[in-house]
Amino acid sequence: MKTFFSSLLTALLFLGTSAFVTSCTPGGGKKKSAATEAAPVGELQPLPTSIGTKDSYSRVDTSLPFVALTFDDGPHPKNTPRLLDILKERNVKATFYVVAPNVKRYPEIMRRIIAEGHEIGNHTVTHGNLTKMSEAAVKREFTETHDAIVAATGVAPRTMRPPYGAITTAQKAWIRRDLGYPTILWSVDPEDWKKPGSSVVTSRLVSGASPGGILLVHDIHASSIDAIPAAVDQLLARGYQFVTVTQLIAMDGKG
Repeated sequence: MKTFFSSLLTALLFLGTSAFVTSCTPGGGKKKSAATEAAPVGELQPLPTSIGTKDSYSRVDTSLPFVALTFDDGPHPKNTPRLLDILKERNVKATFYVVAPNVKRYPEIMRRIIAEGHEIGNHTVTHGNLTKMSEAAVKREFTETHDAIVAATGVAPRTMRPPYGAITTAQKAWIRRDLGYPTILWSVDPEDWKKPGSSVVTSRLVSGASPGGILLVHDIHASSIDAIPAAVDQLLARGYQFVTVTQLIAMDGKG
């Protein structure tokens, strides 16, 4: 059984990374993929490969022991590098939902995220409530963040997460149709932004995890990063494996 999971994970890793490839040099240079170059700066094109079949995901339908660990609001100049060290030590991949101002401030951290095999998602520019914005304003939020991510990394984001999880059903539909993004929510929210303490965050992540789950954390809080080593180690001990969001979506309805 372990061999089966390892083979499946290897296949998903290949599928998840083959469409968007970036080559980073020690000096910070990057090579854009053909898919990225096809999208003119300032104009968000529909993604070249459809991701899943649904407008929105808070988890996926699978009995296989895979989960997606996601981090919002970064990158942060101190917390995100420390988090990346923790994940690298354990060979764990995650998905980072980033905001445009931090992308522009810390492009070197963005490149490290990609270079170490993680995924980046779109989390808007202003971190505002999308339900209170016009359609044009929402499009600007995602287009500007998309362009910032591509400029920093050469890799186009394939999913988005609305700030606060605030989004209407109609918005989910047209965002997927017009911008190519499925909406990614979560199945486990440890409310780490309330800073309940790292042990509480660890406990909530571990107890809430289940096959196909999407775990929400914020890498802008040091106490949240403190919770990650124990949470990841406990979930690994329980037989869970960590994949990126797009890899998890590929498992929807399978197994």
